Amino acid sequence: MAEEGEWNRKGGALSDMTAQKEYGVTHDFIVEGIRAGKLEYRDASIWGNPTFKILRRQLELYITAQLGAEYLARGQADWELRTVNREITATRRKLAALEARKAELMRAMKT
Repeated sequence: MAEEGEWNRKGGALSDMTAQKEYGVTHDFIVEGIRAGKLEYRDASIWGNPTFKILRRQLELYITAQLGAEYLARGQADWELRTVNREITATRRKLAALEARKAELMRAMKT
C-alpha cells in the first residue's frame, strides 16, 4: 500500500500513457499489473479523456519482476536519450536564432 504523499509527490505518479512512452510497456501490461494487485491506480482525466494514474515506484518494481532489470535500465536510458536529444535540438534552434540576431545587430552597428 502506498503512502498518501507518494501520490502527490512530483514524479511519484504518472498516467498510463506516460508510462507507456517512458518505459516502453503496453496498456495491457499495466492493466495486468493492476489486476494482479501489483499496481495501485487512481482514475484520472486528461483533457476530458479517461485514464488512470499509477505509482512510478510500483511500476518500476513490477517491470523489474516481470521483464527484468535490464529491460528497465534500457527503457530508462532510451527515454533519457530522447529527452537529451530533444533538448539539444531546441538549444541548436535557439543558438541559430541568437546568431542571426547577433549578425543583424552587427550589421546595424556598422551602418
